[in-house]
Amino acid sequence: MTAKPAANENAPHFEIQRIYVKDLSYEAPNTPHTFIDEWKPEVQLNLETKSTRIQDNLHEVVLSVTATVATSKKSAFLIEVQQAGIFMISGFPVEQLQQMLGSFCPNILFPYAREVISDVVVRGGFPQLILAPVNFDALYAQHLEEQKKTKKVEDDKGGSGGGDGSGRGDVKIH
Repeated sequence: MTAKPAANENAPHFEIQRIYVKDLSYEAPNTPHTFIDEWKPEVQLNLETKSTRIQDNLHEVVLSVTATVATSKKSAFLIEVQQAGIFMISGFPVEQLQQMLGSFCPNILFPYAREVISDVVVRGGFPQLILAPVNFDALYAQHLEEQKKTKKVEDDKGGSGGGDGSGRGDVKIH
C-alpha cells in the first residue's frame, strides 16, 4: 500500500471563516417631514476597508459603507454598515495578500452590505436603495497609486515613507 503524497503546505489557500455585521447605524432625522416632500434623493456614498491580522493566516476585513441621502437640501437618512469577514489566507506573496485584503475580500463583503442597507432603508419607510456594483480592483489600484505619490513626497522631504508593518490594508474611497 502506498501513502498519498502530503499536500503542499505552502500552496496558496483561501477560505471564508465567517461573514457578519460588525456595526450598523441608521438615522432619519427629518421624518416625518421627509415623507411629505417630493422624493428627489441625492445620494453620497463613502467606502472604507480595513484589515487586521488576527493570527498567522487569519485576517478580519471590515468594509464600511456609509450612504447619506438628502432631498430638498435636507437629510433624509444616513446609514452606515460595517460588514466584516474573517478569512483564512495563506501561501500568497505579500503583494498578493495585500490585494486580497484590499480588493478580493471587500468584493465578497459588498453584496452582504448592500443587502443590509437596502433592508434597513425599506424598514425605515423609504424607497429601496440599491447600490451599484463597486469595482474594488480599480479602487485598490487607485489606492496604491496614491500611496506611491505620498511615499515620493515623503521621500522628497526626507521622511521615512515606509509602512508601519502592522499588516493593515486600509483603503478609503469617497
